[in-house]
Amino acid sequence: MIDLYLANTPNGLKLRLFFEESGLEHRRIKVDLGKGDQFKPEFLAISPNNKIPAMVDHDPADGGAPLSIFESGAMLLYLAEKTGRFLSPDLRGRTETLQWVFWQVGGLGPMAGQNGHFAVYAPEKIPYAINRYVNETNRLYGVLDKHLGQGHLAGRDFIVGDYSIADMACYPWIVPHEAHGQKLEAFPNLKRWFETIAARPATIRAYDGVANTYAPTKPLSEAERALLFGQSAKR
Repeated sequence: MIDLYLANTPNGLKLRLFFEESGLEHRRIKVDLGKGDQFKPEFLAISPNNKIPAMVDHDPADGGAPLSIFESGAMLLYLAEKTGRFLSPDLRGRTETLQWVFWQVGGLGPMAGQNGHFAVYAPEKIPYAINRYVNETNRLYGVLDKHLGQGHLAGRDFIVGDYSIADMACYPWIVPHEAHGQKLEAFPNLKRWFETIAARPATIRAYDGVANTYAPTKPLSEAERALLFGQSAKR
C-alpha cells in the first residue's frame, strides 16, 4: 500500500494520473494547503519542503522500512521503476523520457506556475511580471510543439514513443492553458497531443471532480495568502 499525500494542483495531478493508469493500490490523503496542513510536523517528516505531492511506500522493493518520497518528478520515476511501466527499459528511450520529465520540473512547471501566480493570485497586477511569464510559457509550449511534430516520430501521439511519465508530468501543466494566456490552436502538435491524453479513460477518472486551480471560488483571505505565498525560512 502507498499513502499518497496531495492536493489537486498540477503537481498533485501528475500522481493521480499515474495511479489511475497503473491501478497501483494506494490511499489518497488530502493536504489542505489553505489551512496549513503542509506545515504539520507529521507531513514535514515526509516532505521537508512543505510541498505536495508526497508519498510513503509501505512495501518498498528492498523489503525494508516504509519509504517516504517527495518531489513529483522523483515520485514518478520511483513508481515507474517500481511497476516497470511508463518508462522504457531501453537506454535511449529511458534517457529521452527523463530529459522531458526534467524539462517539465525545471522549466514548464515553474514558469507556468509563476505565470498563474502573477496573473491570478497576485494582489496587484504587475505588467512586467505577467508579460515575462506569459511569454516564457509560450516559448516552452513552442518547444514541446516542435518536438511533437519533428523527427522520425513526427505526428507522434506522445512525447517519447509510448505513453510515459513524461506525458504525465507535462499534461497537468497544460490543462490551465487559458489561465496562463495561451491558445492551443497556435500549437497544432501540442493540441493534438493534449486532446489525445485528455480522452484517455484514466485521465478522465483522474480529473473527475477536480476544480480549476486558477478559478478560486472566493478571494483568498490574508491568512490563506500568507500560508500559500508568504513563507520565508522563518515562516
